[in-house]
Amino acid sequence: MLSFEVVDVFAPRPFTGNQLAVVLDAGGLTTQQCQALAAEFGFSESTFVTAVHAGGYAVRIFTPETELPFAGHPSVGTAHTLVRLGLLPAGTVQQECGEGVVPLDVTADGARLTGGAPRSRPGPDPAALAAAVGLTADDVTGRPAHLTSCGLEFAHLDVHPDALDRAVADPRALAALLPGVLGGVSVLARGEHDEHTVRVFAGGLEWGEDPATGSAALATGAWLAAEGLAGEGTSAYRLHQGAAVRRPSVLDGTVVVQDGRAVAATVAGRVHPVASGTIAVPA
Repeated sequence: MLSFEVVDVFAPRPFTGNQLAVVLDAGGLTTQQCQALAAEFGFSESTFVTAVHAGGYAVRIFTPETELPFAGHPSVGTAHTLVRLGLLPAGTVQQECGEGVVPLDVTADGARLTGGAPRSRPGPDPAALAAAVGLTADDVTGRPAHLTSCGLEFAHLDVHPDALDRAVADPRALAALLPGVLGGVSVLARGEHDEHTVRVFAGGLEWGEDPATGSAALATGAWLAAEGLAGEGTSAYRLHQGAAVRRPSVLDGTVVVQDGRAVAATVAGRVHPVASGTIAVPA
């Protein structure tokens, strides 16, 4: 039997945000066993802590379908859980995952994740991407759907606010437009005062809707910079996500812009523990 914790991440209060199972002492599990447990939990992601050492830990991240090299809410939730349980001290901890080593600053309420180096490349035609999420060319603002990443890649579709609630993913069309993209598509309705609303359809969830996506929030900073919507220096933004799946979430991001391009991004949020227990090891 292995011990696990269930926490709500990017959650303004318990039973909101994105659910996460954190399996402890998982260094002896095979990939197949981790995948079976992630499917059993059924959350958008589950994490498996394979080692804890001075200053940090190693972790594997799984959706119910596949392993990811990096993801935002699992990183924030796992780091906070290890600190809350007394396995690591509060402050800066180093997470080792498939993407490499990423730092997190952990407080009593939550954590701030620093993503990998921002990357950007051309994305699909916005009108075609809009059609793949049930919208029309009139619903998009005309800004490019760059593919951006700070560890996990996402396409960004900038839409008029009244279109956001009508978005419905077509998994086959999205898979055709975004081959090899493990992140997915972030449908963004920009608001005032750097507060925006997003819906994320995740490739690692077979294009299902995710309640809170830290890796997409990091990539949003890179998109904002690419579109000139974040000025030189450090800009802050807040994303509201999850209302469409009744898991309202709040993600606070920053992006650092130098010479017109993003060079760093962070995302932060609150974490609430909601359950703990033990689970059998699959054969």
